[in-house]
Amino acid sequence: MTAGNNEVINDNPQRLLDELRALLEKQVALARRGSIGEVEVLSRQADSIVEKIIQTKTPDSPQSLLNAKHREQLGKLYENLCLAISAQKTGAGAELKQVRKSKKTIQTYRRNISMRVNGL
Repeated sequence: MTAGNNEVINDNPQRLLDELRALLEKQVALARRGSIGEVEVLSRQADSIVEKIIQTKTPDSPQSLLNAKHREQLGKLYENLCLAISAQKTGAGAELKQVRKSKKTIQTYRRNISMRVNGL
């Protein structure tokens, strides 16, 4: 199950981990571009893959499938995703603050123009 097509994911644990890593990489790139809606769609797919990894019946536990290198890679990707989303949130907050400030300025001008037109 990848974005944009109906490919079925093999339940091979390593394949699932690779798919999860690829989804996290896509999410980071999308978040950096400000495509938060698309990040959300991919997060549902990532959740599904994590569930499949947890439910995979192998002699090894899901934790043992992740060697230190994999854990570090996935951890960094997740951290980068959180930072990119946080940066977008901060940017959106700053833009909203500017919009509110502009709205107050326009309301002040409108009020002044109205007073002048009405002879007040």
